Amino acid sequence: MDPADAALTRRFLLDYPQEAARLFEAMPTDEAAVLLAGQPPHAALRAWQVLAPDVAMQVLQQLPVSLAEHLLAEAEPVISVAALTQLDAAQREAWLKRLHAEVAHELRGLLAYPEDCAGRMMDPRVSPLRSGMTVAEAVERLRQIRRSGLRELFVVDDDGRLTGRVEVQDLALANRDLPLSDITRAIVAQIGDLDPREEVVETLQKQPITLLPVVNVSGRFIGVIRQAELMAAVEEESSLDIQTMVGASPDERALSPPLFAVRKRLPWLQINLLTAFLASAVVGLFENTIAQITALAVLLPVVAGQSGNAGAQALAVTMRGLVLREISLRHWPVVVGKEALVGVMNGIAVAATTGLVVYIWSRSLPLVGVIMLAMVISMFAAGLAGALVPILLRRIGQDPATASSIILTTVTDIVGFFSFLGIAAVFAPLLKNVSG
Repeated sequence: MDPADAALTRRFLLDYPQEAARLFEAMPTDEAAVLLAGQPPHAALRAWQVLAPDVAMQVLQQLPVSLAEHLLAEAEPVISVAALTQLDAAQREAWLKRLHAEVAHELRGLLAYPEDCAGRMMDPRVSPLRSGMTVAEAVERLRQIRRSGLRELFVVDDDGRLTGRVEVQDLALANRDLPLSDITRAIVAQIGDLDPREEVVETLQKQPITLLPVVNVSGRFIGVIRQAELMAAVEEESSLDIQTMVGASPDERALSPPLFAVRKRLPWLQINLLTAFLASAVVGLFENTIAQITALAVLLPVVAGQSGNAGAQALAVTMRGLVLREISLRHWPVVVGKEALVGVMNGIAVAATTGLVVYIWSRSLPLVGVIMLAMVISMFAAGLAGALVPILLRRIGQDPATASSIILTTVTDIVGFFSFLGIAAVFAPLLKNVSG
């Protein structure tokens, strides 16, 4: 390709990726692959990640291996996963083995949906139509897809978000020059990929549908649940209801036997007791300081309580992001940095209020300085731990929901106690005459 043409193509890919994707989808995939292969990786990525998933994978298979690996690794994980789901299990694994171990681990985690969720039930190999197409372009796209087997097709915008549906019968009978929007119908119902089977069944009970479109957390269309899977979900849900009534569930329920509940809960209570003793041991290190300055004992729960609440907020936001796949393990520096900064900023604001109250209560500026500094330190540590703990647990293959709160409580208590009492011990001569 002429250098000027190559530069113009690169500018077009970078500035108008959606328009470029439409052109690539309309041309033979080998030609699209040649055009992308002649561009820098960052420009190729810009257009590749907005292609329809089936076209994205067809193009990927015809690209040079190094460029294909770069696109899979650098694209948003949900986009790489959508492309990989167009392949069978053996082909997917062959691609994943070419990637860096951490990237492959993350993509495998996204490909393996939790049990009993919509993502496990859906068929991801259903390609959508673009909202800006004409009827003729949509018919040609349908010929390229071939394997749809659906009586209705789904329409997405330039960002891949679900916007409507088109009946195949309407598509066949419509004037070829009409815009697709003229025969596009509203979506009757949709479901999130992580929504539980119960919501799938509930949706089916409310709407008499044979196809249920599935979207991810960003609203991008990623597949459909077909009628057979919908009916199987109804049957499975009915059998689970019967099992629950007789207490046959593998997990604890409201009516589970007491001994079963004890077996589930007692190990974590014992672990929590151990962590409580660790926090108590930290307090014990400063026994003499507390004995000399009794006001410290009164204020100690304030620091620990505030840091615990701040950590719980960071933990909840991070856990939600992991569960909804808004964030992945590769985002940990951004998430941890953000929560640490939030902890510092909230710590300064809370410390100012705390300092005012403590001064009114004690009339001691040294004590005010001690508790304000301890508050900022403990809330910074709480934000850091609230974000870092669930990410580290996920990284080592553990379920963050099972242990995050216990570990977080330990960290916030120990840091809160140690920072407050440690700073007080350093400035003990200035606090001798403190009284509440």
